[in-house]
Amino acid sequence: MKMSDSEVKGKLRELNNWQLSKGKLHKEYKFETFEDAVRFIDQIAVIASSINHHPEIYNVYNRVTLELNTHDEGGITEKDFNLAKHIDGIS
Repeated sequence: MKMSDSEVKGKLRELNNWQLSKGKLHKEYKFETFEDAVRFIDQIAVIASSINHHPEIYNVYNRVTLELNTHDEGGITEKDFNLAKHIDGIS
């Protein structure tokens, strides 16, 4: 179920440097090399597939930007926070 903006803002405290941006959970990462960034994306792919919830991933050389929301619900849900916590565990 889609969360209200106040619910999202309250739960953001549980995450490591994620932000609310344009109705999505948003986080940017910077790595030493392109290969490091791709390895990180590969780890996210395994997790996302295992829980059947997939982020929007943008990669430019050594930078990875992630955006999470639940398209079926039209906004941010508990699924997004769950995936963000898993991603925080690998970063």
